[in-house]
Amino acid sequence: MEEFIKLVQLILSFSVAYVWVFRFHNVIEEFKKFGLSDLTRNSVGATKISLATLIVVGVWYPSLVFIPSVLMGLFMVAAQYFHFKTRSTFIKHLPSLILLTLCAFLALVSL
Repeated sequence: MEEFIKLVQLILSFSVAYVWVFRFHNVIEEFKKFGLSDLTRNSVGATKISLATLIVVGVWYPSLVFIPSVLMGLFMVAAQYFHFKTRSTFIKHLPSLILLTLCAFLALVSL
């Protein structure tokens, strides 16, 4: 089970990092569609990358996982809200919904 938890931590963290580093053009489009400022987008990105880093460090220091996974989960809830607000298709909801599920799982197992 511990190996599975570590795998979930890595999948979550690298997924977030991949989107914010290599798929940044999509992030720009979505934040424009949501009506959010560049400052908000950059703040969210920096925070998410920091939280993802803490979740990876949690592989070696498990006590670090709970708070970053809860905070990351809150960002995913916000993403769901904005997707509903702009009436995005279900396929647009899916990535943040999956990551929200992973965050909830990590938060529960790290209690």
